[in-house]
Amino acid sequence: TRTTSAGAPHGGALVDLVVKDAAQARALAGACVRTVDLNERQACDVFCLVNGAFSPLIGFMDERQYNSVVSSMRLPEKQLFGLPVTLDMKDVSGLKQGDKVLLRWDGQDVAVLEASSIYKPNKVVEAKECYGTSSLEHPTVYSLIAEQGAFYVGGKLHGLKSPVFKYPTQTPAEVRAQLPEGKEVVAFQNRNPIHRAHFELLKCAQRDVADSVLLVHPTCGPTQPGDIDGLVRIATYEALREETEKEFPMFRWAYLPYSMKMAGPREAIQHMIIRKNYGATHFIIGRDMAGTKSTITGDDFYGAYDAQETGKKFAGELGMKVTHYENMVYVGPEEGYVEESVAKSQGKKVVKLSGTEFRRRLRAEEEIPEWFAFKSVVEILRKAGDKAFCA
Repeated sequence: TRTTSAGAPHGGALVDLVVKDAAQARALAGACVRTVDLNERQACDVFCLVNGAFSPLIGFMDERQYNSVVSSMRLPEKQLFGLPVTLDMKDVSGLKQGDKVLLRWDGQDVAVLEASSIYKPNKVVEAKECYGTSSLEHPTVYSLIAEQGAFYVGGKLHGLKSPVFKYPTQTPAEVRAQLPEGKEVVAFQNRNPIHRAHFELLKCAQRDVADSVLLVHPTCGPTQPGDIDGLVRIATYEALREETEKEFPMFRWAYLPYSMKMAGPREAIQHMIIRKNYGATHFIIGRDMAGTKSTITGDDFYGAYDAQETGKKFAGELGMKVTHYENMVYVGPEEGYVEESVAKSQGKKVVKLSGTEFRRRLRAEEEIPEWFAFKSVVEILRKAGDKAFCA
């Protein structure tokens, strides 16, 4: 799996849980005592498990692994792991230890779970430890406690078929195979359309890490209400990739089926581990990564640079480097974008357009300046209308 200077994946080897023998796959499916139809969040986790994005995990966490990760951000073997990866179920009556469970997604059999651990977690503790709060004003904590199943079922996973989504996906092995040998790989995770300020940051990162490849690796699974819908986002990424690929041949694009948790600092570690498994040597952590606000007051749950500081703290242990940048701000057509501190020290007037104003202009069909957003991206968002936003 070594095609870049990234070295080994997390835990030393890239996990591949897909059963290659058809007869073995049929036998596993035939031995199942229950079938579970996955939701999109769960299907994203199955994709990441069976294809090694969550290496070194070989299945959904059992109770011992879960408790260890919740309390210490480490697996029982002491390997770093940001957040628990669990299969929640509302009803486990009749299910017993050792049973096999068939997992289905979108009408396809995708995996068999050996149920070695059936347990009822303390979700208030999980929320407090992993999200830093047990408040239901945190959108993912609300989902965790009020919407998701009360029981977790853990155990080894056998992949029958990699889950398929309505967008192209690439496994860690596929991305690694396409990365040029001997080059550093800078990964960028995002969950929103890429506007000009983001793109300027990407150019800075690729330039600062000499002779590097920049892996633009958006998460495309479920996210929080108010974000741009996954399929609409992918259309904007594809348009931007086509628009910029000649000028920036060292950019690579791949889409990750992953459900955002909005867990701030601990999610930053989760993202670093995933990108390490995809071959990255460096990871960009910007301001307020994986952050969210109270659904009541609008107050931030995390400090602007909490995720960045946590990433830097554990970067050495993960064998990665965190590349971090200030906000890029626009100071006019002559100089374009500069770092915020540079604009401040030189007394430059910053031209701004808030996210709220951007969305208002989108809906009102008013002009959006090209210094703020790529024209191709704006056209896709306008065409999608209100359907662009997650409910």
